[in-house]
Amino acid sequence: MSRPLWRPAYIGIGSNLESPARQIERGIEALSFMEDSKFVCRSGYYRSAPFGPVPQPDFINAVVGLVTRLEPRRLLELLQRIEDGQGRDRTSARWGPRTLDLDLLACGSLLVNDEDLTLPHPGIAERNFVLLPWAEIAPAFQIPGLGSVARMARESTLNPEIERLRE
Repeated sequence: MSRPLWRPAYIGIGSNLESPARQIERGIEALSFMEDSKFVCRSGYYRSAPFGPVPQPDFINAVVGLVTRLEPRRLLELLQRIEDGQGRDRTSARWGPRTLDLDLLACGSLLVNDEDLTLPHPGIAERNFVLLPWAEIAPAFQIPGLGSVARMARESTLNPEIERLRE
């Protein structure tokens, strides 16, 4: 019986509640200990205006690169456990404030379009708060069906105010 192949996975991280930079640090630490996965890299932090109609504080965002043997659904399940462990409230408004948001952006070249999981993550082309940090760590990565991260970052259509923070 063969073991699953290692594939790259990219996770978008955001927080705008309860010390957002610390929430992201804790999230990154948890990702580095995830089963059948190896932490590879992370972007710098970005401050961005909130996306969506709910008034709320600015977000701190980053992107992390892993290699993993996990299937996307299992990876998503573990990401949601990390969010829950950091107080994520799933009953709040869509695009509302969060202690921690972990979005599975892409998992290798896999295309998934199910009720509970879509890969690549929908709306990537419109989110500079995902594309700019992602371009720092994997500009040549080919987002399935969309093209390179670097090209997508240059062409992002929705540009909330964003600023790269010093580390």
